[in-house]
Amino acid sequence: MSDKNKDHDDNQEPVIRDKRRVDPETGDIRAADSAATEESAAAEGQPAADEAADASDESADAGEQPAAGADKAPDELSEEDQRLLEEASRDLVAEMRDQMLRAQAELVNFRTRVERDRVANRESVIADVVRSMLPALDDLDRADKHGDIIEGSPLALVAQKINSSFERFGLRKIGEKGEAFDPAFHEAVVHLNDPDATENTIADVIEPGYILGERVVRAAKVAVSGPTE
Repeated sequence: MSDKNKDHDDNQEPVIRDKRRVDPETGDIRAADSAATEESAAAEGQPAADEAADASDESADAGEQPAAGADKAPDELSEEDQRLLEEASRDLVAEMRDQMLRAQAELVNFRTRVERDRVANRESVIADVVRSMLPALDDLDRADKHGDIIEGSPLALVAQKINSSFERFGLRKIGEKGEAFDPAFHEAVVHLNDPDATENTIADVIEPGYILGERVVRAAKVAVSGPTE
């Protein structure tokens, strides 16, 4: 080494770098060191942030991609499954049709019963009214047989109106002389033996009977003539 360089190195003072973060005299954090520390921390944190960003991008890309097999059509049913499905469908349709027909039949039967009950109730009410008026009808009938009712007289007009009113409701008189005896409509009060007769017939009407529709309001009281028992 030359003397010049030796003198230069001897005259040059050593450089001491104080890298302490805290100033020993003031106790404050040195600005340069703080900035260096921030740069170091940012440098250390940058890879982690990059990794998080990359992971977020990968998740977004994965969410946008369709699931594996999503574009595939579902497997078709086998022939056996299709046959079973068709049989089940036919059985269901047949069962529903049977239930519908039964419901319709029950509805028709219900309407029939309601109508029959309505007619029966109506006839029952009319029969009760007629039954309460039978004594008056018997009196008019007796008066007519005795000749007390003269045609055109006030009594004849009243009898005609009463008879017309009851006839409008379907009231009919039963029990005529010479008719065949029917226990469903006639009540035999007297029995006369007739050796020549082949069946029981009405010989005389003691009290006429009345029928309303198919309902017997009162059976006719008659004298029956028939073969000897």
